[in-house]
Amino acid sequence: MIVKGCASLAQLKQISVFQDVPKIELESLVTRSYVREYQRGEIVIQEGDRISAQLHALIIGTLEIKKTADSGKETLVRLIPPGEIFAAPAIFGNGISPATVICQIDSQILTIDRDALLQAISQSPEISLRILEVFNQRLQQLHNTVHGLISERAIVRLIRLIQYYRDRDGSYTVAEGDCLNIKLPYYQIARSIGITYEECVRMFKKLKGIAIYKRGGTIIIKNWKQLENASNTSSQK
Repeated sequence: MIVKGCASLAQLKQISVFQDVPKIELESLVTRSYVREYQRGEIVIQEGDRISAQLHALIIGTLEIKKTADSGKETLVRLIPPGEIFAAPAIFGNGISPATVICQIDSQILTIDRDALLQAISQSPEISLRILEVFNQRLQQLHNTVHGLISERAIVRLIRLIQYYRDRDGSYTVAEGDCLNIKLPYYQIARSIGITYEECVRMFKKLKGIAIYKRGGTIIIKNWKQLENASNTSSQK
């Protein structure tokens, strides 16, 4: 980890909860914010550690949020893209990290002291609403994930995961169909929905003609309606 110093206004504007806040109101945060660089595979926060009372946000890179069960099994809870905040207990809760945060690739992380954040919120109350909206969406995703692990077939969980990342990160059109903006390797998908790597490979074969998986985690959907129909059909079995 390398400390780069205070964040710039441009870097603050990259964070989703600050995008619509006037620059003049963000200026007070510049000297109370810090940018740190992490290398691929480096741990940012360890599960169970006490974390400082700060807002944490990703500027550049991708973060993996992982949870380890008592049995030792590791689950990939979510991926954090640039512009998103994470580590909710640092500003809401007991300050103990419920999961481990690891850099999937070289990343830059911005932190802002809690007191400075509260001052900014007093000037722009909408910031607090955006923060709550982000964490509410994650709670809903967690609820859906837990419900899926308990009651849904693996193929349905796979389809729901693909749809989630489409809605969150978007997609773009290629010759074969719609390509997700985010790459999801087999091992990440498997850990996210509670199956083995081999099962994940087999499920994509079952979706042949609907979904295409390419080396490195590129996923292309040829027909979203057919994908949804496959989910509904599997749910009824």
